[in-house]
Amino acid sequence: MKNKMKPILKSKPFTFCLLPPTFLILISVFFLLTSSSANAQQNRQQPNKPLTRILFVFDASFSMFGQWQSGMKMDLAKKLLSEFLDSIDGSENLELAFRPYGHQVPLRPERSCTDTKLEVPFGRNNIQAIKNKLKMIVPKGTTPIAYTLEQCGGDFPTASTKSVKNIIILITDGIEECDGDPCAVSLALQKKGIVLKPFVIGIGLDQSYINSFGCIGKFYDASSEANFKNILKIVISQALNNTTAQVNLNDQIGRPSETDVDMTFYEEHSGVIRYNYMHTINNHGVPDTVVIDPIGTYKMVVHTIPPVEKTGIELIPGKHNIIAVDAPQGYLNLKTAGNANINCIIRKHTEMQTLHVQQFNTTEKFIVGKYDLEILTLPRIKVDKVDIAQSKTTFIEIPQSGSVTISKPSEGPGSVYVEENNKMVWVCNLNSNLTNETVTLQPGRYRVEYRPKNAKESIYSIEKMFKIESGISTAVRLN
Repeated sequence: MKNKMKPILKSKPFTFCLLPPTFLILISVFFLLTSSSANAQQNRQQPNKPLTRILFVFDASFSMFGQWQSGMKMDLAKKLLSEFLDSIDGSENLELAFRPYGHQVPLRPERSCTDTKLEVPFGRNNIQAIKNKLKMIVPKGTTPIAYTLEQCGGDFPTASTKSVKNIIILITDGIEECDGDPCAVSLALQKKGIVLKPFVIGIGLDQSYINSFGCIGKFYDASSEANFKNILKIVISQALNNTTAQVNLNDQIGRPSETDVDMTFYEEHSGVIRYNYMHTINNHGVPDTVVIDPIGTYKMVVHTIPPVEKTGIELIPGKHNIIAVDAPQGYLNLKTAGNANINCIIRKHTEMQTLHVQQFNTTEKFIVGKYDLEILTLPRIKVDKVDIAQSKTTFIEIPQSGSVTISKPSEGPGSVYVEENNKMVWVCNLNSNLTNETVTLQPGRYRVEYRPKNAKESIYSIEKMFKIESGISTAVRLN
């Protein structure tokens, strides 16, 4: 065995010298340019954090007079929410708003199912205004959750869902009391792209009520004061902090080796498009990391041919999540001589839906499996059960086309047929208004049938037989 010798580094004595001023200026410019380039690269890699709008929807119905832990529900909820607002004071890219319900109209003599009001509109420095409103609220009325959520839709300023996150945090001690459907209203807000899936925090809820809130949003049961504090921290962390994810596009043996395909993340319940990323294997040889909000449930569509979907994606906030889907792929190469503009319809075997139309002399990537091909030559060529294998290229080659120029003595109807197994198979019709027409055909034996336009008897039909060879032009005169 040969010994591997390491190079010996020899140090030289340090020598101090003065550099000319011009050289120093050049060095300074170089470092400034390098620093600017590095900063620009860093900015590209770390996209700006989007604006987050949080609307606190606060239950001020009569039931909030009830006891919970060490005091009255309302007093404790006010205290804990105020303390929490202080903890997030000064947060960047954050706007807050406050909408209570059940705080204006008493239960007697008649309850009000429209008792809700946006007391503090969205703003960046309005925490003190929210706290002041909190102090003034006294529980009075009923619980119109559905109507309140519906009104929330108009509280958020209009903005692109890509540039802002709109979030509702509902704090309540009871369920809907006005025959509304909070679940349907919440889903409608999400489908319109107005808000993300709301957070619901239940204060001292009856256990029989808990299942009623799962359809509204992400539900948390605050069974104690300490628990309420922790839940608020968790909810705000999810609202403000982005979470990373890595999408593994696995091949047939489970390796995340597939890449270079677009993937779309939808909010599963609303169908709103949230993210589009072109999948990449990074410089370390692993799928690249992307930033995704952990709020809500996602459906991901990987735009392979055919597409691959994964539903029910829920991300763990503050952690690196791995989303794995099976997307094994191979290649289909369509070949023919010459520069023919020929397309091919590709379908899954035994299915009629067109997956793709691929041009000849190109290569495309497909999910592994069997496919049926319909090549749009004249006559059409059908190739069934073409097998696409993992990371392999399947070649389909057809002969180069030839052409025929058909000359008629006058205008009139005509058709071209190919002879197959002693049968006449229709290929195409000729243009009855032309006297000269060129048709591109695959190699084979053909017949053309024609009758002059003014000849009203079938005996005047003219038939000519001809042969097409690859790359050769043929002339047929119908005299």
